Amino acid sequence: MTKLSRSLLGMLLVASCSGVTAAQDATSLPKVLEIQREYTKPGKAGAAHEKTESLFVQAMIRAKWPTHYVALTSLSGKSRSLFLTRYDSFEAWEKDGAAVEKNATLTAALDHAGLVDGDLLDETDQSVFIRRDDVSLRPKSDLSHMRFMEIGVYHVRPGHGKEWTELLKTVMAAYEKAVPDAHWGTYQLVYGGDDGTYALLTARKTLAEIDRGFQDDKQFEAAMGEDGMKKLDEKFGAAVDSSQQQLFAFSPSMSYVEDDWIKEDPDFWKPKAAAAPAAKPAADKKDKP
Repeated sequence: MTKLSRSLLGMLLVASCSGVTAAQDATSLPKVLEIQREYTKPGKAGAAHEKTESLFVQAMIRAKWPTHYVALTSLSGKSRSLFLTRYDSFEAWEKDGAAVEKNATLTAALDHAGLVDGDLLDETDQSVFIRRDDVSLRPKSDLSHMRFMEIGVYHVRPGHGKEWTELLKTVMAAYEKAVPDAHWGTYQLVYGGDDGTYALLTARKTLAEIDRGFQDDKQFEAAMGEDGMKKLDEKFGAAVDSSQQQLFAFSPSMSYVEDDWIKEDPDFWKPKAAAAPAAKPAADKKDKP
């Protein structure tokens, strides 16, 4: 067996996503994925960022806004949060933005939240992807019971898009044979970054599923065979000039999710408020200056 490049191994780990539960089929998944990234200043992540982001969530709840989003916080790489919003089309995205602008109350609340939140941020950006059904394997849309997200980002060399597509299809065929439960969603960047950028998204219930992914890799390699793995590694090196694997955790306090998600797992998506601290005795108050 040939020794795989670390990048290719990472792609295979992402592909082995046995943790996603079934819900809707691929034909019902939204086509457009908007990802906003917020890089927090040192020491401004965690509870501080959750507090400011809750202003956005409360504004959306008061407006009973129909468009929802889910937030992820980084467990690897630079401290940052991702906000994923899905649309059926670019037209739907346009109509959503126009409706927000016409709602003066919501716009004012979002502007205020943006000012407060901005004090914690070091940098922001926004990217737009479209789903590639031809190189996605049984993607799932129900993330209500998911807790983590692996995101593999790959940049394909100019002029090698066809080779990249063929490589992914080869990986798909082997996983269909060796790991029947494997499934993932592939998205292609269309705005907000370098052309030729692709993201493979894998949601997981627990990090234990990553441990099991290494066993799935062995089954995949057995299905490919030594010669097949060697050719796959060579094709990957020829088609891809950079790649990275990142791990995120779902953040319920920063997410504005559908009611169905909350009903599916209320303890996670709508946790009970923490009890207020007990009042100090009157004697303590007298001792204060």
